[in-house]
Amino acid sequence: MRVSNRKLNRTLQKQVEKTFIQLLADLKEPKEIEVFLRDFLTHSEYETFAKRLAVVYWLKKGRSYSNIKENLKVSSATIATVQSQMETAGMELALKKLEAEEWASQWSQKIQKFIK
Repeated sequence: MRVSNRKLNRTLQKQVEKTFIQLLADLKEPKEIEVFLRDFLTHSEYETFAKRLAVVYWLKKGRSYSNIKENLKVSSATIATVQSQMETAGMELALKKLEAEEWASQWSQKIQKFIK
């Protein structure tokens, strides 16, 4: 799919973006989100987003560029780009959500062991 380089009217652009954001907010279940993203994005776009999230997470965990590059099959330039964006509000929000999920999962496992 080819994206046009022609710019939309600014008002229309804001409306289109607002609609897209609202759609994302309305998707509540992980399966709904997966179905939407896999059908809406190309395989390459989906993989790019997923890898970018993994890069930021692994950088936060202290993994080396070489480890990330080898495991995720991304370039050093990609890692550097993601690293330069780590302190943006969006990346910080993503990391906060990932860390909360990780924390909840770890405690869930500990509780399950205790109950058994």
